Amino acid sequence: MAAKVITISNQKGGVGKTTTSVNLAHCLALHGAQVMLIDLDPQGQSATKLGMDGEMGAFYFLTTAQSSPAEVVFVKQWVRETGRDGLKIIPGNSMTNSAQMILGVQERPVSYIRDLLKLFVRDGFDYILFDTSPSVGGLQERALWASDLVIIPTATEFASLDALAKTAETLRALRDTKGWRGGMMGILPTFFDGTRESKNSMDDLQSEFGDKVLQPIHKATVLRECWSEGKTIFEHAPESRSAEEYAALAKAVLKY
Repeated sequence: MAAKVITISNQKGGVGKTTTSVNLAHCLALHGAQVMLIDLDPQGQSATKLGMDGEMGAFYFLTTAQSSPAEVVFVKQWVRETGRDGLKIIPGNSMTNSAQMILGVQERPVSYIRDLLKLFVRDGFDYILFDTSPSVGGLQERALWASDLVIIPTATEFASLDALAKTAETLRALRDTKGWRGGMMGILPTFFDGTRESKNSMDDLQSEFGDKVLQPIHKATVLRECWSEGKTIFEHAPESRSAEEYAALAKAVLKY
């Protein structure tokens, strides 16, 4: 399909997946791209970060057959405007968990989500981003298989490195056993604070992954403030270091 599909994934929670998804999506839109963010995390926090309510859009996207014009129209009705030029979202909520169970019962193939995206092939999107749940399951695997590129945020602390290794192993398994043709764009170090633990974690990441380690995102109060404001970093603090760091990530994506 014409749109480049990017999945933000890690098998550990609390590493900045949603923060990365929302800010990357908005920055790509600020560069003139047409972007859709699909929230596959049952917490529905992508919408919250954009000042919106969680909804059942992801559930219906995943469970509607799309085999008739009426079903196609129904699913597209759940694509929401965010109030930001070039950025739309399919919001999720706790019902996304139910969708994952339904897909398991129906034994949908690993290509299922990629096939669903054909619905948007004529809608002019340049990028489709998936924000995923930290839980391991068929939904995460299908989202990864649907992607052209995967970004793995990981906190710069020793406790996060094991989950990172497991996520990287999942990607290798999808490539080697299920014919995935995408690739890992990079490891995104998050919550970097210059402490010895953070620096040692960065050293370990660079030793293991080399040039796949992206510029780190520093720990910053301003990123937490975005939650309560329902704004991205480019709206809340466009001159901040955090905005510069997420802008650098977007520029790296735009080079692909």
